[in-house]
Amino acid sequence: MKETQHKHLWWQEGIIYQIYPRSFQDSDNDGIGDLPGIIQRLDYLQSLGITAIWLSPIFPSPMADFGYDISDYCGIHPLFGSMEDFDELLREVHERGMKLILDLVPNHTSSEHPWFLESKSSRTSPKRDWYIWKDAQPDGSAPNNWLAMFGGSAWEWDEETQQYYYHAFLKEQPDLNWRNPEVQEAMLNVMRFWLDKGVDGFRVDVMWHMIKDSQFRDNPVNPNYREHQATYERLIPAYSTDQPEVHDIVRSMRQVLDAYDERMMIGEIYLPIDKLMTYYGTDSKEAHLPFNFLLLSIDWDAGKLASEINQYEGALPAGGWPNWVLGNHDQPRITSRVGQSQARVAAMLLLTLRGTPTIYYGDEIGMRDVPIPPDEVQDPQGLNMPGLNLSRDPQRTPMQWNAGENAGFSTERPWLRLPDFYKRQNVEAQQEDEFGMLTLYSKLIRLRQQEPALHVGEYKPVVTKSPLLGYLRVSGDTRFLVLLNLSHKPCYFTPDHFTFEGTIALNTIPEREGTSVKDQVYLSGDEGMVIRLKNS
Repeated sequence: MKETQHKHLWWQEGIIYQIYPRSFQDSDNDGIGDLPGIIQRLDYLQSLGITAIWLSPIFPSPMADFGYDISDYCGIHPLFGSMEDFDELLREVHERGMKLILDLVPNHTSSEHPWFLESKSSRTSPKRDWYIWKDAQPDGSAPNNWLAMFGGSAWEWDEETQQYYYHAFLKEQPDLNWRNPEVQEAMLNVMRFWLDKGVDGFRVDVMWHMIKDSQFRDNPVNPNYREHQATYERLIPAYSTDQPEVHDIVRSMRQVLDAYDERMMIGEIYLPIDKLMTYYGTDSKEAHLPFNFLLLSIDWDAGKLASEINQYEGALPAGGWPNWVLGNHDQPRITSRVGQSQARVAAMLLLTLRGTPTIYYGDEIGMRDVPIPPDEVQDPQGLNMPGLNLSRDPQRTPMQWNAGENAGFSTERPWLRLPDFYKRQNVEAQQEDEFGMLTLYSKLIRLRQQEPALHVGEYKPVVTKSPLLGYLRVSGDTRFLVLLNLSHKPCYFTPDHFTFEGTIALNTIPEREGTSVKDQVYLSGDEGMVIRLKNS
């Protein structure tokens, strides 16, 4: 729980902001966001206090999975602009003292990638072993029982070469064979291409999927599966994910990064805490930040949160830096999960915990999931498993900038619809609202970045009674007490073995800021506060 490094790097001190490019800002009025649009909005991000931007994929793609099916790793999809636009974006980001992180998708390519077209051309193709090809079982069925994340079998039959290929996601997303050294070198060269351009790091998509069991054993049945869940959950992916050899791959990726100055790697890994920690590496030579998705899935309960936060902190390896996420393009928005009032408390949690926070675009104005009519659903996860309400479209809707046409996102109809109330919930309206979500985020970010105790200080748990969550952030003589009421009802903090005195530096109820407190604090429902403690 203590600081283990004296020099903190930019990705430890800063705040990452995820942009879903299709939905951030449209500059050429085709209803889809693009790179020049992002450039137009950099001043907003800088004024908010963002220090690093992570872009979801912007590479050439048939868009079967909206960019996570890449047909050229070293290009830019015309929908988003040109390589010149990217170079300008990178230059503009760096001129503002910010960093740029790209999404890297190394587990699979598009079925239209030249590598796969060559691989499937014949069984004797030089690139046949770049992908995972297997014979049918004697009865003609798939090589094993593995399932695809987006529904159905993970094996697709190729009539021409009379073999199956493996795809963990869509059939249009064949998995690369990372046991092949040529595949490894090709993908490491992709990293070098972007690092040479000056990109500051990568968020590595589905890192834990990259190596599969060499024997291709059947996955065991999940005894806890329920019918409302995605069909993928029918099995436990014991052999199709998180294999021991994946760590050799992550280590080789880290070696590429370490050849450059202060570059970093985030790993997308949906695993329990104990397994997540292994992706830091035994000597901290794997991912800099294995993404911590704890706040995306846990019940919004103070006792459970306190327990899990402490478990996560306690499990970190020596030198391992924590990180926190409230939302992303794959998960329902925090406001839709816990409500508008508790989303303010969640913002305070995200920005006062120890470690690097990632903000999903629009969360800073309290954007909600937007209901998308069935005939407008575009996400393959929703289309392939109809009736289960698994589409990710609702959390990917356009950024709400102002009360103008299409919320200032585009002059044309956006690729996904906006909520009916965008005219009163948008950036421009909230910039004038001292009680709005955007103002709260701005104040939280400012306080966090000004105070070493909040952005690099120690984390110390504080014993509280539910529904209250409490902890200390400490650096030198500076101490902050964070108290968060995770319910709609009033609660009280009267510790038995802990005396304190201080001033409320920040509160979800701004009228209480500047108030002195001593030894006892009462909190309204949905209230969170950051108290600057007097030195004892």
